[in-house]
Amino acid sequence: MGDEQWYYCLKHHRAEQGKRCWFADRMGPYPDQATAERALEIVKQRNEREDARDSWEN
Repeated sequence: MGDEQWYYCLKHHRAEQGKRCWFADRMGPYPDQATAERALEIVKQRNEREDARDSWEN
């Protein structure tokens, strides 16, 4: 594993292969560059889904 995985770097605002940046600045790992590039969109969709679920349960 390791360097072949992709991460989204919050500091540099881009997908990067491997653990180049500090762990607190990284999101991932993701299986490929295209998925890592969508990291913020993926998180937003997950948050919206969970918020909707929380409001439905309450």
